[in-house]
Amino acid sequence: MNDTLYDVVIIGGGPAGLTAGLYCSRARLKTLLIERMIMGGQVMTTTKVENYPGFPGGIDGPELMMRFQEHCQEFGLETTTGEVTALRVEGVEKVLTVDDREVRARAVIITTGAEPSKLDVPGEAEFTGRGVSYCATCDGAFFRDQTIAIVGGGDTAVEEALFLTRFASKVYLIHRRDSLRATKVLQDRIFANDKIEVLWNQVVQEVKGDSSGMTSVELRDTRSGEVRDLPLQGLFVAIGVTPKANFLADILELDPDGHILTDADCRTSIPGVFAAGDVRKKILKQIATAVGDGAVAAIVAEKYIDELNNA
Repeated sequence: MNDTLYDVVIIGGGPAGLTAGLYCSRARLKTLLIERMIMGGQVMTTTKVENYPGFPGGIDGPELMMRFQEHCQEFGLETTTGEVTALRVEGVEKVLTVDDREVRARAVIITTGAEPSKLDVPGEAEFTGRGVSYCATCDGAFFRDQTIAIVGGGDTAVEEALFLTRFASKVYLIHRRDSLRATKVLQDRIFANDKIEVLWNQVVQEVKGDSSGMTSVELRDTRSGEVRDLPLQGLFVAIGVTPKANFLADILELDPDGHILTDADCRTSIPGVFAAGDVRKKILKQIATAVGDGAVAAIVAEKYIDELNNA
């Protein structure tokens, strides 16, 4: 592999990466997709996807990603497993350090995604997918007429609390401070919504449940230290995301939160390097938007390579 020069190397095998791989392979570009763990990304942990077009009634996340992979295989996409730890530029070539080897390409598409920030409390991991969620728009509909809570105090947490009132009978907004960071207009909306109750100066210490799923959270008052149980059927965590772009901080322009900065066509600060999906700064992080990004990045990468060939 070390002696091969690829037209395109894609880092990350989630929806954005697989879509980019499909488009690049279909365009007859010599393409390699590198995935660190398992193909499919975060969607592989989603029990049911109900908001991706074309699947009335929903589809299991792993099944959807298997269909993505099968579609890529039809056009001969080459894949490998490995962790990319560095990127450098040598003329028009981009050199990736992948574990103990180097891979060369003329264009690179970064689709490493982002991970929701965790509470890091007992029970959180155990009940993820069984009451604990990090995406209201993905999973809110599963909690119709139930009592749920969302943790956070920024715009995302408040917007998701409002969204969740479409389904839940009661929504608690759990915030560790006595004021929200969200914009005033959003705060006005939650205070006017009789389905939402803000729990001030509270932190989640533990998620509790049984074989059927989560049943409550243990809260601690940050002022008094008082501990109590709050019965819940669902807990949504909206305290931010962590983009998987740290290994690129010395070579690409990132925003303060670590997202890769791109233009509307997914171009980064380095010619021939593109970013797609949740790793880039964008307003909405969904499977549908990742797919759109992957298609755009692939088409723009193809044009970039055409320009190199005709230079």
